[in-house]
Amino acid sequence: MTDTFYDAVIVGGGTAGLSAAQMLGRARRRVLVVDAAAPRNRFAAHMHGVLGHDGRSPAELLRIGRAEAEAYGVEFLRTTVTSIDDAGGRLSVAYDGGTLSARGAVLTTGVVDDLPDVPGLREQWGRGVIHCPYCHGYEVAGRRLGVLATSPASLHQIELVRQWSDDVTAFTAGLGDVDDTVTARLAGRGIRLVDSIVTELRAEDDVVTAVLTADGTAHPIDALFTAPTPRLHLEYAANLDLAISPEPGEGLRLDMRGATSHPRVFAAGNVATPFGNVPLSMGQGSMAGAGLNAALVMEDAAIASLARS
Repeated sequence: MTDTFYDAVIVGGGTAGLSAAQMLGRARRRVLVVDAAAPRNRFAAHMHGVLGHDGRSPAELLRIGRAEAEAYGVEFLRTTVTSIDDAGGRLSVAYDGGTLSARGAVLTTGVVDDLPDVPGLREQWGRGVIHCPYCHGYEVAGRRLGVLATSPASLHQIELVRQWSDDVTAFTAGLGDVDDTVTARLAGRGIRLVDSIVTELRAEDDVVTAVLTADGTAHPIDALFTAPTPRLHLEYAANLDLAISPEPGEGLRLDMRGATSHPRVFAAGNVATPFGNVPLSMGQGSMAGAGLNAALVMEDAAIASLARS
């Protein structure tokens, strides 16, 4: 595929990337999706809060989306993009195995979740250890729930999880200093506060049973909520010098169309909104695909005008 030319290359084949691909394919553009097949939600067996797809597995949704995109002529390449460069009037895209050229790109590579360094936690990620109560809270409602704080922002997660159970233990060492007003508010909701550092997550027969803290206490729980630290997956786009929002919890800076600071590059999904869910990523991908097509339409008109002059 060396030096093959496309209207658009989409980096990442998750829900955002497939939504962008569908829009561009329907616009009769030549489109390639380059995907490493490692979506962020691959650790979860089911999705919830996704209208029309509640309870469906993430893998099944991607299978359906890919088939839909392929029906519009979208091509797929399973590999990893290593760099994207501005080549003047086009983008040069290097990947593990070759290079290609494209008039524009949509970046949808999302984020990498850096999990707390607690023995036993990583093995349960996406099952007994979860992040979003809207995504998975209903399935563990009414059970013994723990919340492992990773930063002061975890206070919101602690209070939120209380909606799903009246048996909540918050491991607060990661919160930093907590004033008496906050402590009283949590205690008033019946949330147990443990300030000792978490040292281990225990499981039996692959089922979470307890959190062990540095004081030697085992705290019985049935599921643990925690907030990983999202790290933007954008190393391959370093040469484009794309603007990134300085605000906490935000990613690439985009306009309402999904356009980045580079005129040929659009983006969607968790690479722009790290805490966004599947429906949000779908919508952003659709908008970015349409946005890139609109930019190409304008370029087509400019080229045609020059040809006539």
